[in-house]
Amino acid sequence: MMLSIDGLPPLREVINTHDLLAKKALGQNFLLDLNLTSKIARQAGDLKNSDVLEVGPGPGGLTRALLHQGARRVVAIEQDKRFLPALAEVSEHHGGKLEVLHGDALSIDPLAAMNAPVRIVSNLPYNVGTELLTRWLTPLEWPPLWQSLTLLFQKEVAQRIVAQPRTKAYGRLSILAQWRCNAKIIMEIPPAAFTPSPRVTSALVHLERLEKPRFKADAKTLTWVVAQAFGQRRKMLRSSLKGIATDLEDQLLAAEINPTQRAEEIELEQFCMLSELIRK
Repeated sequence: MMLSIDGLPPLREVINTHDLLAKKALGQNFLLDLNLTSKIARQAGDLKNSDVLEVGPGPGGLTRALLHQGARRVVAIEQDKRFLPALAEVSEHHGGKLEVLHGDALSIDPLAAMNAPVRIVSNLPYNVGTELLTRWLTPLEWPPLWQSLTLLFQKEVAQRIVAQPRTKAYGRLSILAQWRCNAKIIMEIPPAAFTPSPRVTSALVHLERLEKPRFKADAKTLTWVVAQAFGQRRKMLRSSLKGIATDLEDQLLAAEINPTQRAEEIELEQFCMLSELIRK
């Protein structure tokens, strides 16, 4: 068992000692099975020569697994100050390899202070998960400092990340993720694995960055075009994209897109072609 390896108390004991009940308002759902958190940490790849960023460590179950897997350093962002004493105990036990930043992950950018390669591994709080992923996928420069993302989402969000055209889950998140990464769902995790149990199944997604995007496109233009297209996904593209170019139908045809098609029918490469034509 993990407990006999890392020598720290069981997570339930940590939670009781520090009175760490989960807060629904902060999207908190804890993984207390250290065998499961170890499995998640292993899916992130070889951590021995990597800095690891974790968002929302809570009582530190995944944090302990990342350190046990040999992470060179773990930087954890925790908004809830109640967890800081418990995380300080983990840091002390592991010789200071854990650095905890107290604050909102949407307001803190720790990557500049980390050393490549960086792997991001998190059981993301439900209320900020999609926003954080979008930010990590759309940095000012590519390739980014991070090498991979191993993230736990609601199953519905995970399916959107890996979705293919002509499916209901296919959308803006699918395009952004698959344009610059190889993305796959590693495993599903049932509600019973969490404390408290959420109402939905979760899924672990692994995204390995590409050195160059799959197809040439300007990130801002592509993001804008895709947002417009999927913002009214039931409409034909000549309607949903109306106004973004004076010769829209010509641009659509040049990108090998029928103006009567809907966003969910369009391949990633076609969206990239269209965004380049519109940018020029």
